[in-house]
Amino acid sequence: MPSTRQYVSAMNLFLKIGRVLLLIIPLLSGIRSLAQAPFQVFPLTQAQENGSLRGARTQAVSLPFFDDFSITRTGIPDPALWASGGGTVVNNTMATTHPSLNMVTFDGLRRDGTPYDFSNQYAQGLSDSLTSLPIDLSSYSIRDSLYLSFHWLSKGLGDQPDSDDSLRVQFLTNGNLWQTVWVTKGGQVMNEFAIAMIPVKAALYLHAGFQFRIEAFGRKSGPFDAWHVDYVYLNRGRNSNDRYIKDVSIRRSISSYLKHYRTMPLAHYLINPAAETADTISTDITNLFNNNNFTTLRFRAQEMTTNQQIQNFTQTISENIPQLRSQEKFVRPTPLPAFGGTRAVIRTTFDILTTDDQNPSIPGVDLRRNDTLSSTTELSNYFAYDDGTAEYAAGINQKYGYVAVRFILRKEDVVSGIRFQPIRYKTDITNQSIAVYVLQNQGNKPGQTMTRQSFAIRYPSDPRGFVEMKFQYPPAVKDTFWLAYQQLSDDVVAIGLDKNTPQFANQIYYNLGNEWVGNTTLAGTLLLRPVMGGQSSELITGVEDISEDQLMIHPNPSAGPIRWNLSAFRSIEVFDVSGRRLYANSNATDSTADLSGLRRGLYLIRLSNGRQSFVKKLVIEN
Repeated sequence: MPSTRQYVSAMNLFLKIGRVLLLIIPLLSGIRSLAQAPFQVFPLTQAQENGSLRGARTQAVSLPFFDDFSITRTGIPDPALWASGGGTVVNNTMATTHPSLNMVTFDGLRRDGTPYDFSNQYAQGLSDSLTSLPIDLSSYSIRDSLYLSFHWLSKGLGDQPDSDDSLRVQFLTNGNLWQTVWVTKGGQVMNEFAIAMIPVKAALYLHAGFQFRIEAFGRKSGPFDAWHVDYVYLNRGRNSNDRYIKDVSIRRSISSYLKHYRTMPLAHYLINPAAETADTISTDITNLFNNNNFTTLRFRAQEMTTNQQIQNFTQTISENIPQLRSQEKFVRPTPLPAFGGTRAVIRTTFDILTTDDQNPSIPGVDLRRNDTLSSTTELSNYFAYDDGTAEYAAGINQKYGYVAVRFILRKEDVVSGIRFQPIRYKTDITNQSIAVYVLQNQGNKPGQTMTRQSFAIRYPSDPRGFVEMKFQYPPAVKDTFWLAYQQLSDDVVAIGLDKNTPQFANQIYYNLGNEWVGNTTLAGTLLLRPVMGGQSSELITGVEDISEDQLMIHPNPSAGPIRWNLSAFRSIEVFDVSGRRLYANSNATDSTADLSGLRRGLYLIRLSNGRQSFVKKLVIEN
């Protein structure tokens, strides 16, 4: 592991509190108090825009208007009910107390994950919105008692809206004007969803092109000020007490099929499937009615590449769920039987048998639509603690800081690369460098470097996707190893953070220059995955460790051309004192470099043999 004591540089740690980025304390690498939080964290929601949905149905819809967002599979609100655009994202992970399967989330990001205003980090104003298609209300009168209702929550697993942020509802009049009919302010701590009941009681709303829209106002420069909406319902014959729907819904995302990971290589799983399969797998259900109900649980597990049925279970006796309550549902999963392929995909499905279709509360709507939920577990060639979805993003808050994640193997293997999810945050850091390491385990902490390689950062084309980078010198590993990265500039390298897997947060360590410290800040896991398989590099396994003083660069100062004394160090990178990479060569076989193009000044030279890396200071005089 290269020393970072020589990287001493002043920096400032900022923390968003309300509308202000609060200066906490100026820090120096090497003397930093470990009591200060080492990570910056911030929320996000993303969905891939589907161009085929644009220009979808625009004719007026009729009552009842209802959407619990449970049938959406793309992250985009149903185009049969909602106008395109608006930036909101349908998800099942940004809150844990939503009334039914899925919700729609509002924040300061467009649907593709980019901020509404990237030029001004303090920009305030309208951010996400959700607008209904035209609804024909021309045949109704005030006596029909029309009401719009929805469930709403601030923050959830996202960012807390401040007191000057807001969520509002507007109605479109017959004069084509939008009028505000409901508004709520941020700044309030909420644990449960509230219900908004809004009467449609003015004649100017009762026309053939009526629409309503929900709008969020807050910070527009990132994933800030989150609001969540669910169970939107507009119909006649309602009143302010019409809050209860005869509906039992599955709600929470299904827990992991695996015990120690969310995903692992198939070859490692098959060493001992029973030990790797979770003891129980679970979700929960909610009863939205003010009366008890009975449900019957069905559970299925299937291997999708071969259509092999692993498990099929049906509860023999119906179970009562009390009114307005949630209830845990769990089963003991069967391990994957003997399997001959190289990749397996296990699909687990919870299905609740209900009577939601009998004497329905909402005529014409079959509420059994939210009674089924599935999840897939891939057994392929990589390890992952995350579930594949990032609710937040996180990054080390110091230049030259390290983050490492521990992985425990079931057999010897080779780390061929890294797969991770970089997130756009504040500034575009495309083509900036990040150093990636595979480290040995030493005393249950990160130890000696097994391989190191710098990569230019790039963002995935799909904001929910991953970037994969291959090691030039893949190391052979056994037992326990650490996958680590080093931030090489003051710009935070933001990586997706899965807040729904906090049980794995203790696998994360960080190093700000003095020692490796266990994570106590992040409640979740980073979307950072080692890719396994292939052949290890003889170069790495054949190199003996050397001390830093054995590696020398000369001449120093130099007019530009330099040479170093150890030919095994074939990778060279040159940085200015701000951390910008100015030169790189991963195959300097002659142990030389010509830096004549650099201006006079002080530079940092990093040399690596694939197993060890050292940083030297170099003065250019020309």
